[in-house]
Amino acid sequence: MTTFDDRERGFEKRFELDQEQEFKASARRDKALAEWAAGLMGLAEKHVAEYVTAVVKSDIERHGEDDVLRKVFEDLKGSGVTVTEGEVRMKMAELLAQAREGLREGK
Repeated sequence: MTTFDDRERGFEKRFELDQEQEFKASARRDKALAEWAAGLMGLAEKHVAEYVTAVVKSDIERHGEDDVLRKVFEDLKGSGVTVTEGEVRMKMAELLAQAREGLREGK
């Protein structure tokens, strides 16, 4: 076993951990975004969990934040909430930053 092999394994392990953290942060962001949107739409408390599940599922079906953005934006628009796609995108970025910070702090 050479130092190079050890270093390579270390980089691979770090990459795996980074990917796992990013997945967790995205999932937290999606949940928080769905809760935010549910509040704007005035969903009853009993329907919020269902909406969160639908938003998270939209990211699982096709990985990538564009599906989540599209779903939440269209749902808000369909509910009569005046919001731009840019505002939803900015909220997503804000919530992702909060999720990453929470994970770093062990929350």
